[in-house]
Amino acid sequence: MGKLEGKVAFITGAARGQGRSHAVLLAEEGADIIAVDICAQLESVPYPMGTAEELEQTVKEVEAVGRRIVAKQADVRDKDALQRAFDEGVAELGPVDIVLANAGIGPGGMASDEQQWDDVIGVNLTGVWNTGRVAIPSMVERNQGGSIVVTSSTGGLMGVGVNHSGFQGYTAAKHAVVGLMRSWANYLAPYNIRCNSVAPTTVRTPMAADGNVALIIEHAPELKSSLTNAMPVEAVDPIDVSNAILWLVSDDARYITGTVIPVDAGALNLR
Repeated sequence: MGKLEGKVAFITGAARGQGRSHAVLLAEEGADIIAVDICAQLESVPYPMGTAEELEQTVKEVEAVGRRIVAKQADVRDKDALQRAFDEGVAELGPVDIVLANAGIGPGGMASDEQQWDDVIGVNLTGVWNTGRVAIPSMVERNQGGSIVVTSSTGGLMGVGVNHSGFQGYTAAKHAVVGLMRSWANYLAPYNIRCNSVAPTTVRTPMAADGNVALIIEHAPELKSSLTNAMPVEAVDPIDVSNAILWLVSDDARYITGTVIPVDAGALNLR
């Protein structure tokens, strides 16, 4: 029996990368999955975003380990669309016990400064808030406990010194979700619902040039200090973040709430 047998997890940004990795690992531990992704391209995002085909691949990988999954396309900035996806998933799989507010974008596209700021704040902060607004009421009403993990970043725990609207918005949003997480943790503690955050360094996903830090620095040399890890690795793998999340949502961390777990190869300690 897995650590999450009989649980249902609601995961945003699940088409690929960290979101898919989280979905598959939690499924391997017994959870059924409600997977959400926008499956569309934003003008302000400089890399190809997840697709409907990639979300379907997440479905196949979860089903391959014997668990059920409901996958829906929804924009986390659109609370009503996200609510419909959540409700449809719950109708098929049952009430949600685990929430992973994972959806996020990286800045740097061809859009205006204002559009880059609005998009990254909308997805990386408002999208996390919407994810909680959608899922938390039913968890409180059930009063059966649960766990929420919000994806921040090392960029949410340090000042990334880049004078660029997208990077400033990214840094601001990733700082802000830590504060939001801590507020939720205090509000939800009487219901035995725990809320924590993970703060990864560069992760090998399309959002971060598949971990090619040299390429990122070539385009933005001022990022070098922020992207340097203490350990001799340029980037971690999605599974490294998933393993931390599995611990946080399992009973192994039953009294861990209101905290941030860096998965950062020592990047923060180096500073």
